[in-house]
Amino acid sequence: MPKAQTDAEWSSRAKNLLRSELKRKGVTYAQLSDLLEKIGVQENEKNIANKISRGVFTMAFFLQCMAAIEVTEVRL
Repeated sequence: MPKAQTDAEWSSRAKNLLRSELKRKGVTYAQLSDLLEKIGVQENEKNIANKISRGVFTMAFFLQCMAAIEVTEVRL
């Protein structure tokens, strides 16, 4: 059985996963803001940077980001 993780550790994993997908696609926060807008999500670059740096965002936001950058599969 894996060891229990703290909320901070889970947040760090979420942040790293989202950042790695953005990096893999070569997408900046400014570009992500534009791509999110195309799918009807209003987030400015600063808000995106803050959410991701804290690692505290909703699953809905994560899925919106994945859809915006056209990621259909994510490996945990």
